[in-house]
Amino acid sequence: MIRKWQNENTAPLLSLWLESTTEAHPFIEPGYWKENEAMVRDVYLPSAETWVWEQDGEPYGFISVMQSQFVGALFVAPSCIGKGIGRALLNHVQQRFPHLTLEVYQKNVRAVNFYHAHGFRIEDSAWQDDTQHPTWIMSWQADQTPLR
Repeated sequence: MIRKWQNENTAPLLSLWLESTTEAHPFIEPGYWKENEAMVRDVYLPSAETWVWEQDGEPYGFISVMQSQFVGALFVAPSCIGKGIGRALLNHVQQRFPHLTLEVYQKNVRAVNFYHAHGFRIEDSAWQDDTQHPTWIMSWQADQTPLR
């Protein structure tokens, strides 16, 4: 079930984020993510609208949208990838916002393909100095999504 997260205890989301982001980005040193945990907890989560997919009170995925258009996070527990949680979360925010953008590492091919399959298109590229890896800037508009 998807529900709006109300800035509750961040520990379960941070744990899910750290496990998922480390697995999704094997090309980035795991210590980088651990070093950025406080920023996610103290800056990003409080400034975003977040929805959580949970079962029996346990979160298995979440999506955060900043400034009503930027998907700052979409993470699914590694054991649940491919079970429709990411798709459900993305569809949930696509029903609420007419235009979305995001930034995804180019080497995270699974995520790039996932977003492309859900109507996102590459608009630009960027370079992340912190990680020394390139990203794609992708966007989606409600009126341009192909029928599924």
